[in-house]
This record gives sequence, C-alpha cells and structure tokens, in this order.
Amino acid sequence: MNSPDEPLPTFDEVLLCTPQTSAEQVELFLRRCLIPCGGGEKIYTMLYADELSYDVSCRAEELFRRLQHYNSSYHLIILCNCEREHSYLPSVFSQYKVHMIPQRPLAEIQQYLQHHYRVAQPSSSAASVFKDNVCVGIVASKRAGVGK
Repeated sequence: MNSPDEPLPTFDEVLLCTPQTSAEQVELFLRRCLIPCGGGEKIYTMLYADELSYDVSCRAEELFRRLQHYNSSYHLIILCNCEREHSYLPSVFSQYKVHMIPQRPLAEIQQYLQHHYRVAQPSSSAASVFKDNVCVGIVASKRAGVGK
C-alpha cells in the first residue's frame, strides 16, 4: 500500500483459515510460499491461523520446518486474533511476533481499497448498489436479523 498503483494480493497469496481448513489446503499454501517458482516477490498471508485445528497446526509446523530450507527469502505473514495468541501455531512462531498497528490513516486505507474495488465502467451490475460504483461493500447492523 505504499503506492495507489500497487495491486491487492492475489487469491494464491492469502489463506483464510477456519476450524474447517484442511491440512491439504495449508500444505498447498505453504508449498506456494516456501518453494521458489519464479513468481516474483509475493507476500503470503495466513489470516486467523489461530483458528486451525490442533492436528492441522501440527502438520503445518512440521511441513514448514521441512520446506523452509528451499527458500531463504520467503515472505510469510501469519495474522491471529490477539485473544487467541496462545493457540498452537501462533505459539510456535511467537519468537517472530510483532504487534501491528496500521501505519496509514483509516481514510488513506479506505481510499486505496476504493481505488482497487471501483468498477471501471458502471453498468447494470451489483456495484451500482454501493457508493461510488465500488464492487465490494459491508452491510452491518446493530440489530440481528433485520434483512441484510
């Protein structure tokens, strides 16, 4: 996000973890991250790695230890909920832990995302529903179940 022209991460650079994420999904992700294939300088991110089951986390650690010698210049970010930082995978990598606070003002982050998610030529798409022809939006309510 150093420049408005920098692209958003691609689908292969991000793994959104849930309790249902399989060991195979994590393995594919780690292989993309740790085995060099000439794809350029990608930054791989595991979101909510604290949500992984114990078995999947153990297998992920084992695979990481085996593969990390293939690539000494990998870029891997593991994001976790600070309330669950003592779950298995965050504990394994706790020596590398960095508490992050966004370095850019919220307005600048919003402008960057709006730039990348704007529909180039508005048509009769769902983007016309959201402000400024942005193709992504968040609908929230303080009251549950009110037709969102």
